[in-house]
Amino acid sequence: MADSGLPERPRLAPGVRLHFDGTRNAWVLLSPERVIEAEGPASEILRRCDGTRSVGEIVDELAVVFTADRTVIEGDVVDMLRDMVAKRLLVA
Repeated sequence: MADSGLPERPRLAPGVRLHFDGTRNAWVLLSPERVIEAEGPASEILRRCDGTRSVGEIVDELAVVFTADRTVIEGDVVDMLRDMVAKRLLVA
């Protein structure tokens, strides 16, 4: 999948990490001066942003996990990844 606004193989930016917070019983994205709770599908997307999977591979995996139409999943994944790149939480 080629999209000029997205890294080919997204990964968390330096200083950003995904962590399961037992107190909140939720995945949280930790970055300097920010804690963002990653609920539901967002945590599934972020857990796959490890720099080894392409955006297309992430979409394919999630379509299987959620037994959903790939085109619907793709739109949601791309929108979220663009938002994370704009916030400098994901890099190539």
